[in-house]
Amino acid sequence: MMIEAANIRKKFQAETVIEDVSLSVRKGSVYGLLGSNGAGKTTLLRMLAGILKANRGSVHIDGQPVFENNAVKERVIFLQDDLYFFSQYTPKQMAAFYKETYASWDEERYTSLKQMLGLDENKKINKLSKGMKRQVAFWLALSSKPDVMILDEPFDGLDAVVRKTIKSMMLQDVAEREMTVIISSHNLKEVEDICDYIGILHKGTILLERDIDDLKEEFHKVQVAFRKGKEPVTDSLSLVHKEKRGSVYIYILRGNKEEIEDHFLSQEPVVFDQLTLTLEEIFIYEMRRVGYAEEDII
Repeated sequence: MMIEAANIRKKFQAETVIEDVSLSVRKGSVYGLLGSNGAGKTTLLRMLAGILKANRGSVHIDGQPVFENNAVKERVIFLQDDLYFFSQYTPKQMAAFYKETYASWDEERYTSLKQMLGLDENKKINKLSKGMKRQVAFWLALSSKPDVMILDEPFDGLDAVVRKTIKSMMLQDVAEREMTVIISSHNLKEVEDICDYIGILHKGTILLERDIDDLKEEFHKVQVAFRKGKEPVTDSLSLVHKEKRGSVYIYILRGNKEEIEDHFLSQEPVVFDQLTLTLEEIFIYEMRRVGYAEEDII
């Protein structure tokens, strides 16, 4: 299902949390929503899920408004950071509720996941640990086979084996059923591994949106050194970050990889290397560009 938000705004009393945000999430893709604490990510996700209504603008899924639209919302599951279950319910009782709510409920998958995760479906959920509650949430969500999954810090508290199992099943649904996923996480390595598109939210507005592969082709990390400690000429380059370690200069640059390479090699360096940038590094440098110190970002 295609998700489209157009010029949405959300205010809580006098505070504007989301301002003029537009984004489009393709069917069958995994979209990573990044941003520092307080950027408005959870509020945006709640609007995309139809839980909050925008003060201005619109949110549509497959061309239909999502807010107060049960026909659309029964195809969407939102796993929020602060999980909610009915008081005193067991997984089995919650499963009965989900089965009534989601027409796509898959009983066979529910049973398979019960065995795979080794969970007791008759134990009260409020007695479980945070990680076990998270497993129950994914157990129910994946058994519902939604067309859209919206996830806010979804893997927090899960051990490595369970995390891998859940991610594999989720990505299988993306590949086979074209399920659409939006995920917000502070674990940028995890986002980098599973997302094909990212957006960076900053102070309630979209700072950057890009295909991850295109983004990595746009940013480049270079280390270069010259005889006698000469500093390279970089005036014509789009410089994002610069530092010096001994006689070696390290640059983060925007632009064409070959043009950057030609620029430095023409100055006859004794050391020249192009290094791979991670999504986390790109995110940090972009946030620095708009005035955030690194300790406020991570």
